[in-house]
Amino acid sequence: MWKYEKILQYPINIKKKDLKMARYLIEQYGGSNGELAAAFRYLNQRYTMPDEKGKALLTDIGTEELAHVEMISAMIYQLTKDASIDELKKAGMDTNYAAHGKSLYPTDVNGVPFTVAYFASTGDPVADLSEDMAAEQKARAVYENLINLTDDMDVIGPLLYLRQREIIHFNRFKELYEEYKKTTKK
Repeated sequence: MWKYEKILQYPINIKKKDLKMARYLIEQYGGSNGELAAAFRYLNQRYTMPDEKGKALLTDIGTEELAHVEMISAMIYQLTKDASIDELKKAGMDTNYAAHGKSLYPTDVNGVPFTVAYFASTGDPVADLSEDMAAEQKARAVYENLINLTDDMDVIGPLLYLRQREIIHFNRFKELYEEYKKTTKK
């Protein structure tokens, strides 16, 4: 189904440990507006799109969101590389460590576990695309907030890339939304 190339969509080469930033990034890993929620949302909604164009768009963007999950994961791992337990405690990552060691677990920044309740699928393409546009705008806003929390260009570069992809996804969804709004009768 996929051709997997063992490279990230955007290179992640973080040199400086920053556990607080890693903790903040967890929001885009397993939070309500994060990449995992987006991937599941779009890959689920694709089946009720009325035509191949809609199915293809949601499949393409949904699989790209999985690539973004991989980027966020790489960033978190690089930001926490060789962290001590004391450093994890100071950064507020000790509760994750207690249950999962240094492994990532899909939660939001507050440690609330990922849930599929973060997204909806109505079977109505116009309604679903409305939700998708809102999701992309919320993710864009979160990326802007994350950018404001760091001055590390090794972190900012990938965040700017991911922010830009949210804008592009929003525009693709909006184009399809406008088309379906004119042609889909409900």
